Amino acid sequence: MSELHHQLRSLVTEQRNPRSAHIDTASIPEILRVINQEDRCIAEAVGKEIPYIAQAVQLVVDTFKGGGRLFYVGAGTSGRLGILDASECPPTFGTPSSQVQGIIAGGREAVFRSQEGAEDMETGGVEALQAHGVAPRDIVCGIAASRRTPYVVGAMRFARAMGCKTLFVTCNPRGSFSIPVDVAICVVVGPEVIMGSTRMKSGTAQKLVLNMITTAAMVRMGKVYENMMVDLHMSAQKLVERSRRTVMIVTGLRYDAAAKALDAAGGHVKTALVMILAKVCLEEARRRLEQTGGFVRQAIA
Repeated sequence: MSELHHQLRSLVTEQRNPRSAHIDTASIPEILRVINQEDRCIAEAVGKEIPYIAQAVQLVVDTFKGGGRLFYVGAGTSGRLGILDASECPPTFGTPSSQVQGIIAGGREAVFRSQEGAEDMETGGVEALQAHGVAPRDIVCGIAASRRTPYVVGAMRFARAMGCKTLFVTCNPRGSFSIPVDVAICVVVGPEVIMGSTRMKSGTAQKLVLNMITTAAMVRMGKVYENMMVDLHMSAQKLVERSRRTVMIVTGLRYDAAAKALDAAGGHVKTALVMILAKVCLEEARRRLEQTGGFVRQAIA
């Protein structure tokens, strides 16, 4: 037997799930109930890893404050999830597109069509980080449900050797995790409904974790006021209307007045809120936001 065969035999994510053994003879509603029942364990499994996710968030915040970037590295579903989370940060939090980036084995084509063989080369992950100009002040997060993906493992070794902070998100137990990283997040969701199909429970768990990391980090970077996005880029009509609605909710202004206030603030929600609530001019609002690191509450006070 091959070494890979032995590795797969030992992985939780590659085991058979006794609760779905009958799924091939089940009715459609029964199939869906089995999937739904298995999905119910995901949030609880993620919750158990919050202490480690919190450590990861703090490292990401420290990296951003130091001018560094967050890179996700993965293959297949894991790689696509990293790209998804990275691509949603700019419209949601007004970040530059370079601040959070996703790297996937096989490159851009792999986002849309599976490139399975690309994950087997450790050097591929190294070359991808080099191509993106990863530097010691950056942080690199490996994503691999199995924890063993060579492309990801190679990238993590290279990043650590460079002096980057490193994170790893996997769905196998901590006791079997041996890759040297600063923080490992091990969300054990158990065997998949379909054996080895880690796009299911494992993929959902990874999506939740990545959302938590970037959302919590952006909150700590002053990108949120109360529970509202206030660093929006008004690049689409939906975001224009969301910006106006946010100003209306926070300040009590009517629609036309909120639109006018945003225009006066250069279309920037944060600046508009500080101008209105602190009763200051555009220049003073900008000065306060710069002085407080972009936190609206502090700028108003």
